[in-house]
Amino acid sequence: MDESDTTAILPGDLLAVTSAADQESDRPAAKDGSDEAAAAVSVRPPPRCPVPVSVEPVLFLSMFSLVLQTPLSTQYLRDRISEDLGYNGTRRSGCSNSSVTPDPLQEEVDILTAHWNLYINLGGFSVGLLVVPLLGSWSDLAGRRPILILPNLGLALQAVVYLIVMYLKLPVGYFLLGRVLSGLSGDFSAILAGCFSYIADTSNRRSRTFRVAVLEACLGLSGMLASIIGGQWRRAQGYINPFWLVLATNLAAALYASLFVRESVSPDPRAKLFTTRHHKAVWHLYSTGGSSSEGGGRFHRCKLWLYTLCFFLVVTIHSGSRELYVLYELSSPLCWGPILIGYGSAAQNLAYLSSLLGLKIMQCCLQDSWVALVSLASNIAGLVVFSVADTTQLMFTGYGLCFLFMAVTPVLRSKLSKLVDPSEQGALFASVACVESLCFLVGSGVFNSLYPATLHFMKGFTFLFAAIILLIPAGIIGTLQCLDQRRNHRDATTS
Repeated sequence: MDESDTTAILPGDLLAVTSAADQESDRPAAKDGSDEAAAAVSVRPPPRCPVPVSVEPVLFLSMFSLVLQTPLSTQYLRDRISEDLGYNGTRRSGCSNSSVTPDPLQEEVDILTAHWNLYINLGGFSVGLLVVPLLGSWSDLAGRRPILILPNLGLALQAVVYLIVMYLKLPVGYFLLGRVLSGLSGDFSAILAGCFSYIADTSNRRSRTFRVAVLEACLGLSGMLASIIGGQWRRAQGYINPFWLVLATNLAAALYASLFVRESVSPDPRAKLFTTRHHKAVWHLYSTGGSSSEGGGRFHRCKLWLYTLCFFLVVTIHSGSRELYVLYELSSPLCWGPILIGYGSAAQNLAYLSSLLGLKIMQCCLQDSWVALVSLASNIAGLVVFSVADTTQLMFTGYGLCFLFMAVTPVLRSKLSKLVDPSEQGALFASVACVESLCFLVGSGVFNSLYPATLHFMKGFTFLFAAIILLIPAGIIGTLQCLDQRRNHRDATTS
């Protein structure tokens, strides 16, 4: 079935045809066209829901729990380490006057907190790096709902471990156990892979960029609410009660996915999880460029790799710098409290909504690549301001400049999705989920190591470094867009 035929099919029918093609690709090739048609017809289409229920609530609830617990766990780590080192957290000497030399004990607390963040994230994301591609590609055959339910249950189990540590005041090293258990179930990256695969199944090429942006806007809205609630709640009642909400939210997301989300592919009861087929599908996609590269050749395959590289760099910067905002704001000269930290995180997550609005407006007059470049410029400007921010006003100015920073990721996801056939979407998003897990791993390692190493000469150097790195994907996206326009112009003149 060619692309012109696919665009004429209704969404529910497109799901059945796509899933049939996915399942058929895992079986031996048919001898003739009649066998293929019989096999496709024999596949029972998934049940269609009479109301427009989708995966946005699952992602909303999962992101809410993640954003609620991330700054709280960092602050808990810092408080426990301060208690162990005998640092009382007094800020009158270092926070009232930015010219005062920082307390060496405070710097040691910051360094140990950053290192423990690194160890905990390394444990979780290194396990998830192996599990996520299995789950993502497996969902092509077993259905999308399993990779929406299992990771949420894993995150709920992580919250249980964190609660036990807080109740019993166990060593903070037990946080690592919770992260590993979450990583074994796919962690939040598997939820992202399932949600974006579901959107690719249920959208056409024209609307895909905006549908992906809507899904990412759910990340921002839930993150903004969780940030405001978390800061106020932690100040009023401490750490334990908010983590009970984290547990309840993850369980609610798993329950919603199991009861209300209808399958976008037809589940195959013979599908196996532990098989090399899933990794081979990802390798075949990137080694050959996919089925749709037959006409584009080497240039098509290079675009697939280069857009993946851009996605890797952008998400690495986003995830790595996000982990440092709380530490940067807690210590001198800013010395923010829980309420200001909550407002700062909310301002950052508000950029998801402003990016969605900006993307919709810019798409009226700009191509997706130029939208991505505007988004990167917004991100770079904000990071440069963060690198020199020594007042609350300047810090919020940086958050304001980043109001379009999230518009680049839906563009890159959409471009990658459009480079492959509908029957290869599962393998693509499995690889994207794998890359995203690697982004969290590399971002956590690089930024949590670079931040304490550069405190002695420039506290905000890490943000300046991030701004410089973002120039690389900006150059790649701009170059590829110019090459595409030149090829299109050449084809138009020769025809």
